[in-house]
Amino acid sequence: MTSERVEAAEVFFRSLQKSILQSLERADGVGSFLSDPWEHPQKGGGITSVTQDGAIFEKGAVNFSSVVSKLEEDAAVRMNVSPQLISATGVSLILHPRNPLVPTVHANFRFLELENGDWWFGGGADLTPYYLFDDDVRHFHGVWKRVCDAHDPAYYPKFKGWCDRYFFLPHRGEARGVGGIFFDNLSGEFGPLFSFVRDCGSSFLDAYLPLVERRSRTRYSEDHRTWQLRRRSRYAEFNLLYDRGTKFGLDTGGRVESIFVSLPPVARWDYASEPAVGSEEERLLEVLRKPRVWV
Repeated sequence: MTSERVEAAEVFFRSLQKSILQSLERADGVGSFLSDPWEHPQKGGGITSVTQDGAIFEKGAVNFSSVVSKLEEDAAVRMNVSPQLISATGVSLILHPRNPLVPTVHANFRFLELENGDWWFGGGADLTPYYLFDDDVRHFHGVWKRVCDAHDPAYYPKFKGWCDRYFFLPHRGEARGVGGIFFDNLSGEFGPLFSFVRDCGSSFLDAYLPLVERRSRTRYSEDHRTWQLRRRSRYAEFNLLYDRGTKFGLDTGGRVESIFVSLPPVARWDYASEPAVGSEEERLLEVLRKPRVWV
């Protein structure tokens, strides 16, 4: 079960993984990504590319996959489709910097097609800073707005709002980060939608690497590091409790190491910890509790 649409998407996502990896290795300067090919138990597989303990990235992964699997009853119900074969291909990435002044970033772009011929794109990119630099966030959002506006002026406000709602921890009453864009179930005319997703994937480095270049050499304290690790705990909570990609991967027999590679290498849960009044840490929480319009 491999259509021309799946094949075209797979070719692009393979090349996207390679180009992003090359740029990230140059940016880090020390850390290289270990390439770990794997096979899916039903059909297909992927390449998990991981770095740990680099000069900039304490942990990072840029993953490609292209699999065919059977949607079992529970997974099909959650997706509002009948149990059947599904093809899924895409790139997902996560970067956890060592320096608390450099934000964590996540992105994924994917194409899925059912045995009955239904198909859709999904994906997005979102930023999780530990300290709020407004210019950095405006740059990140500005890139995604330009990409969206080039295809449909309605995309950015729609996908920005979707991102704010999706990456939210209801038990904490706060967002995971400062958002970006998020979209799912994009279907219709394949060509224009594929062009949009290609432009999104090709714009990731433009959105993120300038922030790395600005902040990675800035000195930080142990207090900065402690706050970073506390905020990383929220990242872990979201991925384990709410993330659709985590659930989809587990539901379809995905490779566990590749699914959980998104988790931070170190985090801490300090009891009833609150930032000092008027601090930079408190300012971040204010934004996370009430998402802001950035561009």
